[in-house]
Amino acid sequence: MEQSFFTVRPANQADLARLVELRAYLLDGTNASYSSKTPEDATRWWAAYRTWLNSRLNDSDCVQILAAEHRDSGQVLGCATAIIDQRAPAPGCLNGLSGWVQSVVVEPQWRGRGIAKQLMQHLLRWFANRGVDCVVLQSTADAGTLYQTLGFAVSDERLLIRQEASA
Repeated sequence: MEQSFFTVRPANQADLARLVELRAYLLDGTNASYSSKTPEDATRWWAAYRTWLNSRLNDSDCVQILAAEHRDSGQVLGCATAIIDQRAPAPGCLNGLSGWVQSVVVEPQWRGRGIAKQLMQHLLRWFANRGVDCVVLQSTADAGTLYQTLGFAVSDERLLIRQEASA
């Protein structure tokens, strides 16, 4: 597949508004349990996410935020985030380094052109270069096949979430 129309690069401060817009495809207007239920919910997470991005862009050894940029227009078409957590060692993770992938999002009209796959391949190399052997993500139904082609397997573990009501 021809992918010369975009490049993957670390996101920067200039991308902040676009990163929030892209993440809104996942967190606003869906039936998912983690989705905003009201416009006020959306406003709160947008502000909190901007603050989080400001503290992580270009400044964290444990977070990698990528942008897929159109080579001609410079428009950010997609993004992805990788986070490294230090956990207690386990049989499949002896050094305790655990990777988490989140917010892999591509603008709807650009989906199906290899952008998410390239973003993921960059994140997986980033994890590997840091000694992270176990990487976890939560997938939408539409993206499951992509992740399985990259070596992810559906887990039989139950994911339980306890969430306090937002203030």
